[in-house]
Amino acid sequence: MKPVSIQNMTMSFGPLTVLPEVSFDVAAGECFGLVGESGSGKSTILRCASLLLDKWTGHVSIGGKPVREMSAAERCRTLQMVFQDPYGSLHPRHSVRTVLSEPLKIHKFDDHARRMQQAMIDVGLPVAFLDRYPHQMSGGQRQRVAIARALIVEPDVLFLDEPTSALDVSVQAEIINLLVRLRAEKGFTYIMVSHDLAVIDHMCDRFAVMKRGEIVEILPREAIVGNQATHPYARELIGASLTYENAL
Repeated sequence: MKPVSIQNMTMSFGPLTVLPEVSFDVAAGECFGLVGESGSGKSTILRCASLLLDKWTGHVSIGGKPVREMSAAERCRTLQMVFQDPYGSLHPRHSVRTVLSEPLKIHKFDDHARRMQQAMIDVGLPVAFLDRYPHQMSGGQRQRVAIARALIVEPDVLFLDEPTSALDVSVQAEIINLLVRLRAEKGFTYIMVSHDLAVIDHMCDRFAVMKRGEIVEILPREAIVGNQATHPYARELIGASLTYENAL
């Protein structure tokens, strides 16, 4: 369980600045959400903070240590990411056993069989699924495997990049409840990107509303009900979500 601090993160693609000095802090064990329209920079923050993109300026630290000062091995042990598309993030020709054994080999863990079995149990999959391939599983099952891969190196922080948006509605609640349970059991710190305020309301303690790369307002989860935002765009975003939910 470690805090995350992002200060003055600035990212540009050529002449276009997509993140202009973004700053926020996430407490140890907190689930912090990033919401906003497509292209607002939500996923770019996660990719920069994890150094999947490295041409940015600013400061990111986990547990007080700058991510740029961590070795690749230390960073991967500290921070893991769960991506939006579980089929795209899993190799189609690798079995679940291979998917889970590779990080254990890279980070020199012992007792691989026990750790893989426990990871499957943690995400609610039968141990027999270790010998299945991605095409033999449903979207929800594949996302559980992707979560197991992130868990198996015992990180402190998970970045969740719209982890349910590629799934059927009937499966989304299962994955959200799984993530809530894992955070309660293991004390993870989460930063979660989502366009769905219902997901944010269920999972997050606080959330930031983004527009064109900027954070316009940071709010507690309770601000969603009754639309307690003060920034006009944040009020518009929450209002649109509440109107849609009431129409269902």
